[in-house]
Amino acid sequence: MSNTLLKVAGLKKSFEIPSGMFRKKKMLKAVHDVSFEIPEGKTFSLVGESGCGKSTTGRLISRLLSPSEGEIWIDGEEVSKRKEAQLKAMRKKVQMIFQDPYASLNPRMKVRDIVAEPLVIHANLSKEERNKQVSEILEVVGLSNYHADRYAHEFSGGQRQRIGIARALIMKPRLIIADEPVSALDVSIQSQILNLLKDLQVEYNLTYLFISHDLSVVEHISDHIGVMYLGTIVESGPQEVIFSDPKHPYTKALLSSIPIPDPRLRRERIILQGDIPSPVNPPTGCKFHTRCPVAMDICKVTEPKVKKGAEADHFVACHLVE
Repeated sequence: MSNTLLKVAGLKKSFEIPSGMFRKKKMLKAVHDVSFEIPEGKTFSLVGESGCGKSTTGRLISRLLSPSEGEIWIDGEEVSKRKEAQLKAMRKKVQMIFQDPYASLNPRMKVRDIVAEPLVIHANLSKEERNKQVSEILEVVGLSNYHADRYAHEFSGGQRQRIGIARALIMKPRLIIADEPVSALDVSIQSQILNLLKDLQVEYNLTYLFISHDLSVVEHISDHIGVMYLGTIVESGPQEVIFSDPKHPYTKALLSSIPIPDPRLRRERIILQGDIPSPVNPPTGCKFHTRCPVAMDICKVTEPKVKKGAEADHFVACHLVE
């Protein structure tokens, strides 16, 4: 892709599970060989069921976690192997919006101090200059300056998420990782926050990594989509291709679960059997074969290679795809 802002190649993350003195050490493979790119000013969404590794991928890219293997390139710089002391400059370019607006804001701090905290860490500004920037960014996200002297518990969920967005924007980042930013909000508030994110993207030329389990939300905001299952991306492509012509059985099952607002219309629902396998002991071959309604014998023993679809930038990891 041209003007690539974020490139992830072969990203892996495993966590050691505590075990007894005489038991064999076990590793939980949270993310396994994830690769994708995001052009500047675009939105790439990671979707999948809970526990598939979406949020872990976001935390790896922001370097809240260190990857076990793989490369992370942000604005042409490789950051996956940098030590904590070397990450300060990178963090100016990358900010996060967290899932829970109730837990992500310090209840002991006023809004002014919450939003200004990145400036205290990264910018050498006077108190008056910080307050001016805080007032300006609060106006941008739909709040007022008088909100700055209140505490987080005095706000609704949607307002709290606006505060979180203001905190992420205050450093004028290049990349924002939005980890389920609307899942804890009412449906009417979700649309307001999504429209705000889209408007901010146009105004500030922001690049988003948007993480969600809700495909109806993803359809509204995405340019490109990656579908994750058990730590791997099983299908990726442009938003219109994923929704109009999905190829992987898992993607088809997810899309069939989207509610249709018109009661006169019916969609064939694909019900997946069984539970998601444990990432500590994933299945051999295709990780999805234990739940796939069209699995073949080869799926049980051979891991499928990523194949290019008919459309540009459409890739699928499935033995059924020729």
